[in-house]
Amino acid sequence: MPGDFPDPSVTKIGDTYWATATSSNWGPIFPLLKSKNLTDWELVGHVFPNQPPDWADYYFWAPEISEENGKTYVFYTAHKKNGPLSVGVASADNPAGPYRDHGPLVGQEDGSIDAFPIRDENNQLYIVWKEDGNSQNRPTPIWAQRINDDRTALTGEKTELFRNTIPWEGNLVEGASIVRHGDYFYAFYAGNGCCGHNCTYGIGVARSRKLLGPWEKYEKNPILTKNGSWTCPGHGTVTQRDNRWFLLHHAYDTRSFEFVGRQGVLSEFVWTPAGWPEFPQGANAAPAFNVASQNVSDDFKGTNLVASWQWPIEQKPTFTVRDGKLLLSARPDHSGAALGHHTYTTDYTATTTLLQPAALPTGTVAGIAALGDPDNTIALTAGDGKLRLWQLEKGKQQALGEVALPNSKALMLRLQAQGGNQYRFSWSADAGKTWQNLPANGQAINGTYLPPWDRGVRAGLLARGPATATATFDDFTLNNQ
Repeated sequence: MPGDFPDPSVTKIGDTYWATATSSNWGPIFPLLKSKNLTDWELVGHVFPNQPPDWADYYFWAPEISEENGKTYVFYTAHKKNGPLSVGVASADNPAGPYRDHGPLVGQEDGSIDAFPIRDENNQLYIVWKEDGNSQNRPTPIWAQRINDDRTALTGEKTELFRNTIPWEGNLVEGASIVRHGDYFYAFYAGNGCCGHNCTYGIGVARSRKLLGPWEKYEKNPILTKNGSWTCPGHGTVTQRDNRWFLLHHAYDTRSFEFVGRQGVLSEFVWTPAGWPEFPQGANAAPAFNVASQNVSDDFKGTNLVASWQWPIEQKPTFTVRDGKLLLSARPDHSGAALGHHTYTTDYTATTTLLQPAALPTGTVAGIAALGDPDNTIALTAGDGKLRLWQLEKGKQQALGEVALPNSKALMLRLQAQGGNQYRFSWSADAGKTWQNLPANGQAINGTYLPPWDRGVRAGLLARGPATATATFDDFTLNNQ
């Protein structure tokens, strides 16, 4: 699953595998992907395609998709407005949606995250989740509690299954995914530090004959750690195909780390004679990945933006797709109105055509950008008679270069990334026949600061200025090298 798809979850419905993943502070919320073979995935929509649930505002994490009796459920984590991180649930009659939200189920003082539904040995339905104690320098119990069959309310009392007690687990265990095999329940879980360049994540397993315990951690934990291709594997869901066992989890490509983000990786495991899962050496080696297969070319045909575009969840932009053009309304705050697209490799080129740049209203700029979040951006924009290169770091803007705006009805703008964090910008007033660098010496801008701790960088478009202003884009391409 190339691109930024952390905490992936998968379930099989009929002959099709359905998956979803963390979207964090990018909308639309929780992608819905489908596949026949677990390796070729198609993005078909989102759990919450337009707006967040009424009760939540940001940090949309760890959706867990499951199906029972013809109904699809997605348990998920979100930050409750004026409250803690909480577990909610949505349901649909079709895995592609539309989904109806049922609100939060549990939100402890330290936060409740990473819910997983499972039936016990008596066929009683439970959800399992993590108490987010590490956010307050406390242990991180994994809890289980009964839930009604409608998945709308917890019942009875919660029971602790296990917590972080082993040195390799560091200050947390989380992301428990439970599967029943033979005489045991097996909990695959993540431990240690999930994210960023200095991550220490790994995957362990514990087992129990009964869901509520006692649980035994495997003495050979962690069972999956970094190798030469992937690092910090964690938080996944067990699935099967053709009598083979797999864990769909996330990991960082060692070449791109946080700049692409945590990507979906499928690792096969086998069962030992003693009844423990084991990942053969090299199980999560680098895939045969055709980077050109992830190239993007969008000429904005039709009447809707294609599903792969994203936006900051708390600053959703206003836009229209019409007559082969994207009309993006400006915003005056942060880095402006932004639309971003997943990146897939360390080296890529993104290009757009901005129409009628000289006609942008006074105080309005629009162009192409490397997007970390609304307060961390590097952009090449046109407006107010100038082409300007600028960066926003922690909300503070710095000018990096400018030239007079050329007299052109259409201006091509180009972003070139190298090594994931070095960005060069250029422009063309003759439909791409010749390119001019900005700054003129072609110096790369260091974007190491761009990605937030839990997200990759997006390449995309922005418009900043009064909300009454609109920028018009003719196309967008993203070519991977």
